[in-house]
Amino acid sequence: MDDTHYILIMALLIAMSAYFSATETAFSSMNKTRLKNLAEKGNKKADLACRLSDKYDKLISTILVGNNIVNIAVSSLATVYFIQKFPVYGATISTAVITVLVLIFGEITPKSIAKDASEKFAMFASPFINILIVLLTPINFIFSMWKKLVSKIFKIEESAKMSPEELIMLVEEVQQDGTIDDDDSELIRNAIEFADLAAEDILTHRVDLEAVSIDDDKVDIARKFRETQFSRLLVYKESIDDIVGIIHLKDFYTENGITKKSVTELMTKPLFIQKGEKINDLLKILQNNKSHIAVVIDEYGGTLGIVTMEDILEELVGDIWDEHDEIVENFQEVDPDTYKVDGSVNFDDFCDFFDFEAESESISVGGWAMECLGKIPECGDYFEYENLKISILETDSHRVTLLQVKRSEKSETNANGESEEE
Repeated sequence: MDDTHYILIMALLIAMSAYFSATETAFSSMNKTRLKNLAEKGNKKADLACRLSDKYDKLISTILVGNNIVNIAVSSLATVYFIQKFPVYGATISTAVITVLVLIFGEITPKSIAKDASEKFAMFASPFINILIVLLTPINFIFSMWKKLVSKIFKIEESAKMSPEELIMLVEEVQQDGTIDDDDSELIRNAIEFADLAAEDILTHRVDLEAVSIDDDKVDIARKFRETQFSRLLVYKESIDDIVGIIHLKDFYTENGITKKSVTELMTKPLFIQKGEKINDLLKILQNNKSHIAVVIDEYGGTLGIVTMEDILEELVGDIWDEHDEIVENFQEVDPDTYKVDGSVNFDDFCDFFDFEAESESISVGGWAMECLGKIPECGDYFEYENLKISILETDSHRVTLLQVKRSEKSETNANGESEEE
């Protein structure tokens, strides 16, 4: 065999090595969702690529077997060729030349190209690799049996389920690819995180509840309906910890004005739940009981707050506004890098807004501020955390209702969370 034949055969083997390397990279990094969309539109190669990716074990074993065969073949052929040319140093020259050629043209270059155009190359490579999978069926069977044996020896358990964190990362990748927009991405993330939320995470706290006494005059109840613009009001007997019913606006008024029925006759039985009730279960409970409100009780049987159907739905679709809602700016910029923040803002949202991480047992930023201060907050108290200076502007019944947050470039952390008077 002359030099030309040697060179052509080695070039063909290196090209095959490049094909196998690129195919491996293409199938491991391709966007399967995008290929499925193409397959649904009638693209046969995309459909074949999707079917091959579903049997990834056979695919990868075929690629590895093929790649090793061509790499060993080109190394052996090159050794024979260079020993004929250079009897003394032929083996060394062969090793150096083939290593460089395979590394550049059989590995790095094809993998780089396949990574940048993974879906296109996967569709291009699918017909030939599908034929090889059929031809190498006996070898693939041996490898599958070996895999099962290894799994039993080392007790490896396969898990096809994805964790919520992995699902969220997948959504972010799809969003970055432009397959879905920001609104769709947020809705999907809310749905994924939905099952992890409990009633205590979304409730309206007892200090913010609007309720009437069972002994109140109906004129006073009508005034409460008018002032709050609520369609339902809680009814208590002796205190807010003793909720006995719920009055609906449509039952309270008739064609002739305020109904003549007593409060006891008007009110419906309240639904009580524990604070740890998951909101996806709570949604079903509300639906089954045909109720709009659930009263959340604490470990002592007292009223912790309420959760409404609207609260649950807002966790999925975001804020739901009606004509009676007041638009409140949770983060109001008053000066450059200085904000007024509502004390009821969710602490996780607060951390996201100011781009820092912290752990707290409190749900609201006001509760977190109380933790850092280590005492009941008063107007004028302040503390520093990382690059933030947090000042207490307003309080109500020992609660923080309004804070001022000033962000600076210098990162300082008050580890003790001690308060000082300005």
